[in-house]
Amino acid sequence: MNKTWYAFYEKGVPTHIDYPDVPLYALLDQSAERFPDQVAVEMILRYLPLGLKIAGKVTYRTLQMLTERFAGHLHDMGVRPGDRVAIMLPNLPQYVIAFYGTLRAGAIVVNTNPTYTARELQHQFHDAGAETVIMLSAYYERLQEIRDKTEVKRVIITDVADTLSFPWKSMVEKTLRREGLMTTVEPGPDIYFWNQLLAQPATPPSDVQVKGDDVALFQYTGGTTGVPKAAQLTHLNLVANTMQVAAWLTTIEAGKERIMGALPFFHVYGMTVAMSFALYNGGHLIIVPNPRPIDHVMEIIQREKCTVFPGVPAMYIGIIHHPQIERYDLHSIKACISGAAPLPVEVQTRFEELTRGRLVEGYGLTEAAPVTHCNPVYGTRKAGSIGVPFPDVDARIVDLETNEVLPVGETGELCVRGPQVMKGYWNMPEETANIFDAEGWLHTGDIARMDEDGYFYIVDRKKDLIIASGYNIVPREVEEVLYMHPKVQEAVVAGVPDPYRGETVKAYIVLKEGEQATADEIIAFCRENLAPYKVPKLVEFRSELPKSLVGKFLRRVLVEEEKKKLAAQSETPPSSK
Repeated sequence: MNKTWYAFYEKGVPTHIDYPDVPLYALLDQSAERFPDQVAVEMILRYLPLGLKIAGKVTYRTLQMLTERFAGHLHDMGVRPGDRVAIMLPNLPQYVIAFYGTLRAGAIVVNTNPTYTARELQHQFHDAGAETVIMLSAYYERLQEIRDKTEVKRVIITDVADTLSFPWKSMVEKTLRREGLMTTVEPGPDIYFWNQLLAQPATPPSDVQVKGDDVALFQYTGGTTGVPKAAQLTHLNLVANTMQVAAWLTTIEAGKERIMGALPFFHVYGMTVAMSFALYNGGHLIIVPNPRPIDHVMEIIQREKCTVFPGVPAMYIGIIHHPQIERYDLHSIKACISGAAPLPVEVQTRFEELTRGRLVEGYGLTEAAPVTHCNPVYGTRKAGSIGVPFPDVDARIVDLETNEVLPVGETGELCVRGPQVMKGYWNMPEETANIFDAEGWLHTGDIARMDEDGYFYIVDRKKDLIIASGYNIVPREVEEVLYMHPKVQEAVVAGVPDPYRGETVKAYIVLKEGEQATADEIIAFCRENLAPYKVPKLVEFRSELPKSLVGKFLRRVLVEEEKKKLAAQSETPPSSK
């Protein structure tokens, strides 16, 4: 394949990387050897007067020790190589320790969104066969609702304040209890408490040999069927993508960067581009348990002098439109990779004016750990482009019907191959066969084109996924919940343009004859059954929905209607007074 994009690689970016056949945690071990006394992770909850802050720090030496200790405790509990361990935590030092500790034990991490409802947890835990769950005490009640329908044998309970020292620990715990974010979990034979566990020495099993081809992670992703699937990402997949990201950021200095950890680590984007990248480079990972409001993120960047800020467009949009943006000094930022949704050119331009750093758009998908393309940080960037393929990544555009490779400039499906591409879906051989062709190319489901320089452009989505604030939302999953409402006869969900989230979820509903309902009623019902980011923000009641001749709902017709409305509004001149 003629990789014309190599000509646009920045000086210092290799076209090939030698990836070691090592487990992902070996990258952490290397940093612990090089920078033992440097801060590896720091969680910042709040700033106080007089320069004080409520925060918890862990050095590389301590982080390595705690991950080894955690691995030993998992083994003592009965966790064996290949077992699935679900981590249901927001961004906390505990997440980092549990993640790398689970991998050291030879087990597989099941990344779990903490906002999932009991119904969603039941499917994921049962599908993954997760026998161990690490969670905050506030989430335990949700697990209890569905535990007898899963294979969960043991639960490790922690809380936000567990990595804080006195007096912050006591103060934060009181606040958490008052706000319902911490509760008391009664001791039991299958209940373990984080601080008690980590206070006791334990040694990881010496006979566990983890190889690069072993599965490290089950990362769940949506699909056109509406059934979440677990992408099986190996240690090599994650090592490769971590090293690719590091190679792409040519101005990064090992042991000197301060990386903003505001993207959720339970999402593969935040896990790789923030957490793994930071620890591989010996960076200071600044953990933000909750990036809302955006003021908190801006204050952390200013006070901690963050140099790398991976994010999604919604974050950058929130910053540039903040009414008090001029109060913040964000000039420490060197580089930002934006992903998960299209990055508007005006957002990129304004953000760079404010920070003097570089903001570039990249592209990826869960099945590729996740990044496959990115615009050069300091080289040629093209408006509307996702950039060029990473080192060792092949990419091409194929015909949707024949799978034949299309020439430059023509539109078809984007396909990729590379060391970061998953092993396949867990327990879904047919879905795996559908996404890989006979030559091993991963079909992304995105419609794209490539220009003469090898820059790629996403023009549409083959899938009906809604991408809101970087989260993938399967319309059918939301529709199934809407159909559970006793007043709903028909329902279609679509993603409509949103200036902040990129897209937002809109439900189009036909009520049963004689029934009446309000948008607030429908939204409240959805909140009881869906994670917050999946809940429709807009509801439109209709007498009928567009359908094909065979009765299939025409979701794209609704999307086109919304686009026309938006265009008409933008063309309407302001009224004169």
